[in-house]
Amino acid sequence: MSKRYLFPQTDKIITFAAMTIAINNASTLIETAKRTRLAALKLAVLSTEAKNQAIEAVAKALESAKDDILQANIADCETAMADGIAKPLYKRLQLDEHKLRDAIAGVRDVGKLADPVGAVQIHREIDTGLVLKRVTCPLGVLGVIFEARPEAAIQIASLAIKSGNGVILKGGKEAILSCEAIVKAIKEGLSKTTVSSDVVQLLTTREETLEMLKLDKYLDLIIPRGSNSFVRFVQENTRIPVLGHADGICHLYIDKAADVDKAVAITVDAKIQYPAACNAIETLLVHDHIASVFLLKVAAALKTLNVELRGDKASREILPNIGVATETDWETEYSDLVLSVKVVEDLEEAIAHINEYGSKHTDGIVTEDATAADTFLAMVNAAGVYHNCSTRFSDGFRYGFGAEVGVSTQQMPPRGPVGLEGLVTYKYQMVGDGHIVSTYTGADAKSFTHRDL
Repeated sequence: MSKRYLFPQTDKIITFAAMTIAINNASTLIETAKRTRLAALKLAVLSTEAKNQAIEAVAKALESAKDDILQANIADCETAMADGIAKPLYKRLQLDEHKLRDAIAGVRDVGKLADPVGAVQIHREIDTGLVLKRVTCPLGVLGVIFEARPEAAIQIASLAIKSGNGVILKGGKEAILSCEAIVKAIKEGLSKTTVSSDVVQLLTTREETLEMLKLDKYLDLIIPRGSNSFVRFVQENTRIPVLGHADGICHLYIDKAADVDKAVAITVDAKIQYPAACNAIETLLVHDHIASVFLLKVAAALKTLNVELRGDKASREILPNIGVATETDWETEYSDLVLSVKVVEDLEEAIAHINEYGSKHTDGIVTEDATAADTFLAMVNAAGVYHNCSTRFSDGFRYGFGAEVGVSTQQMPPRGPVGLEGLVTYKYQMVGDGHIVSTYTGADAKSFTHRDL
């Protein structure tokens, strides 16, 4: 019989065999991380042409594997449905031919972008013969954990290759077959190029994810894409820097000077174009001067699209048949056909509400008053602030980044959709000719020239 160990501070009894498996898994993951890091070091010094050739090879391999990928996704979807997957998550999981075609087009778009590596940001003469440069370089190895959406693996891998980084991917359990088929194709594409297939790795178990969070020696950045609780868990259980956002509680404010027809069209798009997306609006704020006209019109439009409205007292006086919005609604990312509505007295109240309940993702204003728009854009604390357009534009592909590895709502850069520029850092390079600091200190200290070249 296996020996049994009762771990302190837990109620779990773990067998010796289970402990051995865990140790072996950790050892295997470390070896995987080492191979990824070595491959990334070699990738970092490759030419732009070599990286672009690898990206095109990946695109072709994905096209060749189209049927296998789509069949794998059908199997994932069937399993997820049997397991009772939530509706918003199921929508993210589905990968049809159109989505896959767009994802492959995104790979080729990344290939067309300027190489973010090797850019000289500072070129300065410190003194004659002593020259300083600040040059962009890859971060190293990325650990990206994402739920459901399998095409994220395609976007992330292409961005990692172009930015010279290795990447270890971990998709959600509901997308395991889809991710395996995608990464298999990516590796087959890379095998025909100068880029090692080891630059892209895939993990498939929760235990591997937990072990990856401990690999601060080998990973340089963790990017979690998932629920609020999951992102918080990652942030609290790793020493590796974490980039990401926990919630997508986005707002649209309809100002008293809004064009009503324009406001209705933007509201409908921002809510229903893809309600499961993190940049879909969850709360609609309406100035009381325009509320009676606008709310009747937008409610009629949203009703035909099966959107459930939940409102405060003032909005329910105009729309008596809608649900009651509670404090919890202002703090909720529905990711579904549900929208909370609040009537506000002025622009200042709208801004205060957004800064109190928003997740710093994307918030918009609809108004023909330029001063009100400028005030909103300046005072709302979010990664994206929009005037007279849908919040659904908050996306790396739509920004022209080719794709994105995720969205960051932190104050420090990178912020918003993170593309190539967010995946590089920089290093200072100095070249001299026997220069020493003593020359520039003391009574006879020589002066620096500090001349930009």
